Amino acid sequence: MSGSAPVSAWWQVALRSEPLSLDAALAGVGHPACGGVALFVGVVRDHDGGRAVSTLDYTAHPQAEEVLGRVAAAVAARHGVRAWVEHRVGHLEVGDLAVVVATASAHRAEALSACRELIDELKRDVPIWKEQHLGSGAAEWVGL
Repeated sequence: MSGSAPVSAWWQVALRSEPLSLDAALAGVGHPACGGVALFVGVVRDHDGGRAVSTLDYTAHPQAEEVLGRVAAAVAARHGVRAWVEHRVGHLEVGDLAVVVATASAHRAEALSACRELIDELKRDVPIWKEQHLGSGAAEWVGL
């Protein structure tokens, strides 16, 4: 489109033990050139595979944040978007935000595509593991 400045690829990532903020994510990707913002929010749910989940704990490899940064940089560059990713580590309760991914671009198509790709690649490539504490009192690791 004539007259529209391209969005420069930009990213920010973090692993946090404190609660995540949707407002921070939206502000983080905000830019005057961006008219489309996509947001994915992963929330701790009360079930998995037909069993009750009471709480969970996320553990990250010491290089997880570095890997997350590489993933975000690659997706941002491929799509020409601004990207923000924060993932919780430590103990979480049902209803807590576990991960927030925000992407922004001049138009919605790029932002939506990049957001989906970013969460999918994060889940596949970033060494973060989840220990679910089940209602039965048992615990199990997911994503090892």
